[in-house]
Amino acid sequence: MNQFSPQEFHTVRGYELKKQNESRLTPALEDYLEMTYRLCMEESCTRINRLSERLHVRPSSASKMVSKLVQLGYLKYDSLENILLTDEGRITGDYLLERHNTLERFFIMLRSPCPLEEAELVEHMVGDLTVLEIKVLMEFFAQNPDVEKRFKSFRGMAVFPEE
Repeated sequence: MNQFSPQEFHTVRGYELKKQNESRLTPALEDYLEMTYRLCMEESCTRINRLSERLHVRPSSASKMVSKLVQLGYLKYDSLENILLTDEGRITGDYLLERHNTLERFFIMLRSPCPLEEAELVEHMVGDLTVLEIKVLMEFFAQNPDVEKRFKSFRGMAVFPEE
């Protein structure tokens, strides 16, 4: 029987802290940067009020988080108090949005009843290589419709508990 040493296991919070130590961004900061990136893709910049509306938070909360992202070098303000992405913010924001979209499409493929919510909940916990593998899997299905059809047929035969 395979024995696992206790130091290989952590609580969810332990894994969160471990990942946070490896990255400068907390899950909350990632959410703010991703939304800022989305808004800056629509227009060249955004404002605190727009960001707070889209994230359903108070402007004061959005302002604090934007200040942290400015300090970390992901965002900057112009002379009119518009929020702009730095080069690092643009690169990281692009990755965060791609990660989100990949996971949301994956949950849609799995017929999740709430793919947006599930993607939002897990995107901060899934490692970069896992996201890449999910993306490869999704592309494999896209390039092999016969395999995707067989998967859907197999799934149709599976017995799911009544909801």
